Amino acid sequence: MGRSSGPRRIWRARAKVNLTLHIVGRRDDGWHDLDSIVAFAGCSDWLSYEPADSLSLSVDGPSAEASGELGDNLVLRAARELRDRAPGLRLGRFHLRKNLPVAAGLGGGSSDAAAALRALAHENALAPDDPRLWAAAQATGADVLVCLEGRARKMSGLGEKLGPWLRLPPLFAVLANPRLAVATPAVFARLGLAKGAPSGLGASPSPAVGADRPAAMIALKDGRNDMEAGARALAPGISDVLSALLALEGAAIVRMSGSGATCFALFDERSAAARGSRVLASEHPGWWVKATVLR
Repeated sequence: MGRSSGPRRIWRARAKVNLTLHIVGRRDDGWHDLDSIVAFAGCSDWLSYEPADSLSLSVDGPSAEASGELGDNLVLRAARELRDRAPGLRLGRFHLRKNLPVAAGLGGGSSDAAAALRALAHENALAPDDPRLWAAAQATGADVLVCLEGRARKMSGLGEKLGPWLRLPPLFAVLANPRLAVATPAVFARLGLAKGAPSGLGASPSPAVGADRPAAMIALKDGRNDMEAGARALAPGISDVLSALLALEGAAIVRMSGSGATCFALFDERSAAARGSRVLASEHPGWWVKATVLR
């Protein structure tokens, strides 16, 4: 969604949460096939865009320092991928307000890249289903495609296979990260799957399209995150976060998102999530803690 601000528009880059993340197997080329239910949180980065003849990016915000070299930022990589596929593309100046923690299992960089693609598509009158837009998203990163529309759905394969929108009810959540960055390739390596080998762990359960909250929660309880054990071995602090979330009153589902280190708890009531967030932030003032709604 864009927000008008004179000649400059501001685009929201919402955090992506893996409600489930099942590893189906490892392909012959070494990549892992996954099967995951994803939803998007109310917390986000913000990307402003102003048309210009050249491409540039500036970054500020709480996580700006951790976001790495500007030249390798996914915002610029996404813009270049689209430029290469759409000759004559009008580029411009981007400014990223980086609020989300980096390398945190929340798809922050991917969501930033998707916001850049939406901004360029709007400026250049490209349709949301323009194949060049989707190809640029896939070329930029595995999670960018699902972030383009930012709606709850199942994703599988390397992230390029998207199921229909699930139209989930609002899911009340607390997100927590112990200020740890976890490298995704290192977590995949901990799985120990040989090339071409299935995991034997099965696909992710999926709530029915339009399921109400009790039905959605029942389906999600049967899921898991197959990367959790590897991430906990690499970053033991994740175990502390999961234990703290489990101890919150009313926490119905507790799980890690993505390859970590962010974890989440789902609650049946918004008030319980808000109360849990306050308790957690008070007990662990050094953590990044957010109460939010997943959709």
